[in-house]
This record gives sequence, structure tokens and C-alpha cells, in this order.
Amino acid sequence: MPQFYDTPDFEASFTYHGNDLGVVWSKEKAAFRLWAPTADAVSISLYSGGDPAVSDPLKQIPMNRDVSGTWTAQVSGNLNGVYYTYQVTRDGQTVESCDPYARAVGVNGHRAMVLDLASTNPEGWEHDTDPHAGSAVTDAVIYEAHVRDLSVHRSSGIRQKGKFLGIVEPGTRVSGHIPTGLDHIKDLGITHLQLLPVFDYGSVDESNLQKPQFNWGYDPVNFNVPEGSYSSDPFDGAVRVREMKQMVKSLHDHGISVVMDVVYNHVFDAKRFCFNLIVPDYFSRVNNGVYANGSGCGNDTASERSMVRKYIVDSVSYWADEYHIDGFRFDLSGLLDIQTINETIGQVHKHHPNVIFYGEGWNLPTTTVKTCDLAVQSNAHLTPEFAYFNDTLRDSLRGSVFSAAAKGYVTGSCDFREQLESCFRGLCSWCRSPKQTVNYVSCHDNNTLFDRIVLATPNASFEDHVRMNKLAAAFYLTAQGIPFMQAGEEMLRSKPNPKGGFIENSYRSPDSVNSIKWNLLKQQPYRETFAYYKGLIAFRKAHPVLRMSSVYDVLSNLIPIHCLHPQVLAFRATGNVAGEPADELFLMFNSAATAETIPLPGGTWQICINGERAGTQCLATVEGSATLPPISAMVLVKGNLK
Repeated sequence: MPQFYDTPDFEASFTYHGNDLGVVWSKEKAAFRLWAPTADAVSISLYSGGDPAVSDPLKQIPMNRDVSGTWTAQVSGNLNGVYYTYQVTRDGQTVESCDPYARAVGVNGHRAMVLDLASTNPEGWEHDTDPHAGSAVTDAVIYEAHVRDLSVHRSSGIRQKGKFLGIVEPGTRVSGHIPTGLDHIKDLGITHLQLLPVFDYGSVDESNLQKPQFNWGYDPVNFNVPEGSYSSDPFDGAVRVREMKQMVKSLHDHGISVVMDVVYNHVFDAKRFCFNLIVPDYFSRVNNGVYANGSGCGNDTASERSMVRKYIVDSVSYWADEYHIDGFRFDLSGLLDIQTINETIGQVHKHHPNVIFYGEGWNLPTTTVKTCDLAVQSNAHLTPEFAYFNDTLRDSLRGSVFSAAAKGYVTGSCDFREQLESCFRGLCSWCRSPKQTVNYVSCHDNNTLFDRIVLATPNASFEDHVRMNKLAAAFYLTAQGIPFMQAGEEMLRSKPNPKGGFIENSYRSPDSVNSIKWNLLKQQPYRETFAYYKGLIAFRKAHPVLRMSSVYDVLSNLIPIHCLHPQVLAFRATGNVAGEPADELFLMFNSAATAETIPLPGGTWQICINGERAGTQCLATVEGSATLPPISAMVLVKGNLK
């Protein structure tokens, strides 16, 4: 069958272009449409509840074959709150499946739910907008967090631990005065909160949340439905929808845009995934009976097929339309074809031109079912509105992710000067412009920044480890491109292994490993590191010359300074950028264990960032030269500060 799907005849006969797949609800009727071109018969089973462990059938409705491989049925009356599945018969065998286009589901996602979506909208939803609409993508500062991590630690002060609504609880504190959760994120100054998967995923049993469970969620079950374990009632399909919308609305009200981490490159269980149950293996890349596995998760998505492409485009558009999502981070985008990426962006931007798109453009060993170009870094020129994570900057700053002991620039290596100069200017070899590079040194994958620093320099002092952490932050938060950080990096987040060492990938480790330890902010080094990150972000926001969008502007206004110590990097930035208050900026970074003196251009320079403090205020002035202490950054401003 999979080879038959890719013939011109199949594509021509069975590509459906309508926008009514799933169920269209009104008080008078519900109209169902399912794409099942290989089925011999299809019917709808209605249930009063969403738990398959309970026998509560209502009725069964036969569907009629319609155009382009679809089946349709209309059911009179108000079905709001009724659950349903499809019974698909093929070659004498019948399977029961959830609707691939389900908008709401019961517990653990086995049954879809008919839902009046408007009834789930929070007050003021019709006026809700992206608080950063109109800003350039290089104005974004992205903060990556897991819903549970932010709130579950006992010191968070958050009541609704591990829930959508826990993220937006205001006024939570450590020791009565140190902000946690939402207030901490606001105080830090980030613009976009990227949430690890919040769609319905398969590795947490929603029916038994008293049992200790944790997973990052990179195992999709229902792509168009919020995850039930993050809601207050996973048995009621409407609750998760309502509470996720409330979270988005509250974040917007507090000036924070919302990014979804989406995982279209694979599914939790390919054989049992609803799309593949209905149309065997259509959704997945299968060659001679073997699933392609570039994802490392057992299966890869055949995005190059027309109805899979349509599904991805429809799904992303739905999240932007229905949930007001402001950005999408594509997990392993290198497994998806560029036509799908570009069509998705084009469709979303018709109605939401400010939505941002970026992903992991790694080159992975998949086997496509058709010849196509994939969304990898080297094809960035073919996806001009899509940005990619910059692993060159990451590995050059902190050391390779493939060798925990390998040193990077901040841990003392002299090997990465050329790469870092290019990355700092947003001109990596694969970048079409600074708008296409996501600059980072830590995310949920691999060791945290602080742990990676400790692994590379086990004999260094804690104080030097903190300096290295700050130096890395100063570099990527003043570099051209889109800065991105893992939640807790700003407070030296660590994931120690109880057996010794550190946990590199904590995707199913317990809360004791993954939770944000808010009580650490009571200790001076952690509190000072947070203040340093906050100051770096404020400085970046105050200076448009750090946020240029075009190669021409970068080449014209940001010049590397050469002939320095091999562990010193320096750059001179002009003030000739729209909105830039300063006449000039001079940015210097020293990873050496010794102080280094750097000659300065003429005039008086104001120090706004040094190894200890960062912000938009003048800390001191210098003329003629500046001395960088060991393992530190320094940023100087001539003229107006903001």
C-alpha cells in the first residue's frame, strides 16, 4: 500500500482540498467528514463519555462515500459534549479510531469529542492579540520551559502545580519577596515563552495522575488537542481546551507571547496512530515494510505526501487561529520537507503575519517516499521565513554535545575564534540573514549550560564556573539573531544524578531532577546570575544595533576587531541603525584566565556590562583602553545609553 499512495493516480484522485475535515458543529447539527480512501465502509460511534473503560454507547451512524476519498455524515441535534470514534472497515476487518482532526478528546485521547469551541473562550478572547505584534523576529527573547517544571517544586509557591493555570498564577514568591513562576519570567524580561509539547501526548496516563509520572511529551497522540495531564480534569474534553486558552490569554495580558513546541516529525506509536489506523501507514515513511527512523523514535512522518502535508498545514493553522499561538518551534524540522514548511508558514501568515517559525535543522538519516528537499540548515535559503537553531554557536561556546569533556570558548579553548566571529554577526555559513539563526547554549536536550561547564572544567572553582556561565550568556544575548534560553539557565540550573555526575537528557526523570528549584534564589550567586541575565536582556532591548535583520546592515554596522589575544573577541558597532540611541558600542569577551587590556577608539566610553553586572546604566567610564578581568565580558557605550 505505501508505494501505491505515491503514484500520480492516487494523488490526483484522493487529495482533498476542503477545510471541513473532522466535525463542524452547530446547535442544529454536526457535520462529520473523514478522509479514508481505502475504506470499504465507515461509521461513527457516539458515546456519552470519553473514557473507553466505561461502556456508554449512544448510537452508530453510517457514513457515505464522498469526493476525494472522504466519507461524510450529518447528525441532527446539538451534539456538544458528545464523544465519538470512527469504525473503519477494510478487507473484512474493522478498526475503531479517534478522529485525526479531533479538537477535543476524553481521557488519554482515545475518543474524540464534539465541542462548541466558542464556549471555551475566556472573557475578552475576541480582543486578545500577540503583545509583540509588529516586532521583528530578532526582537524576540525566547524562554523555553516545561509546564510541570515551572511550578511543581515545593518552593514555587504555586498552587496549581504542573497545570496550564499554574504557569499564570501571579504573586508567587520564595521567602515572601523573591518572585517565582510568572512574576519571575516577567521580571527577567523575556518576550516569548516556548512551552515544551502541550498537545495530547502518550507517555503520561491521564487517568492516574496520582502516580508519579514525568515526560517531556515528544510522543504525539492527538496533534490538535491540549494535553490532559496539564488540565484540572482530563476526563472532560472541554476543560483542557478552556484552561489552555486561559493560560494563553493571561500570558498575553502580561506581555508574553506564546510559542508551541510542535512534533510533526514522528508519532508515539505508528501502528496505533489514528491516521495510520484509518489509512494504513499513510502518515509514515515505510520502505519495504520498515519504518524510516531518522527521528530515533521508531518512525518518521511522510510530510511529502499531499494529505500529510495538508494535515500539518491545517494543524498549525488551527493552533494559530483557535488558540492565538504566536510562534512554532518545529522539533527535528530536518525530517520535514521544505514545501510543507513553506506552505505552513504561508497559510498562517495570511491571517497572523507576526507568528514566528523556527526549528531543529539537523541532517538526519531518514528515507523519504518521494524526492524532496528537507528543512535542514543547508537549505535555509529555501525557507526564508524559517529560522534554525545554531549548533555552531552552541558547541563553539560551551563545547561539543557529543563529548562532555570537550572545551568550548568559555571553558578555555582557543579553537573557535573564526566560527564565533561569524556567529556573533549572524552570518553563519548557512544563514541567509540574522533572522534565521536561533542563538543558544542550552535547551531541554543535553546537559544544562552550568552542568556542561562543570564537566569540561572539573577542577575550576564554583566562582569560575559562574563566570563562564555569565560569559556565555553575555555573548549570545548580544549577538545578532534570535536569543533563546532554557528555563533556569539564568539561575545556574543543574540536573545532578543521585548516582553521581549529571543527567544529560531528563525526558522521563522525576520532578526532583527536572523541577526549577526556586529556593536557590535565596542564595547570592544564583540571585546575582539572575540579575545579570535580566540586565543583558534589558541592554539588548535598549539597543537596536544588536537586533539587526539584514546582512547588509550587519556588514555595514558591526565590525570584528582583530590582532587581539587568542581568547579575546571584540566587535565595534556603529550607531547608524534606526532607533539606536548610542553613537557607538564596543563589545569585548575574554575567556582567558588572565586579565587582558584592550585599546579603545578615541573618546569617553561608558561601561554598561562587565563580568559582574549588566544593564542599561553606566557602571564606570574609561578612555584609551579597557582591562577585561579573567573570564568576563565588557560592553561599552559612547553617547546615549537608551
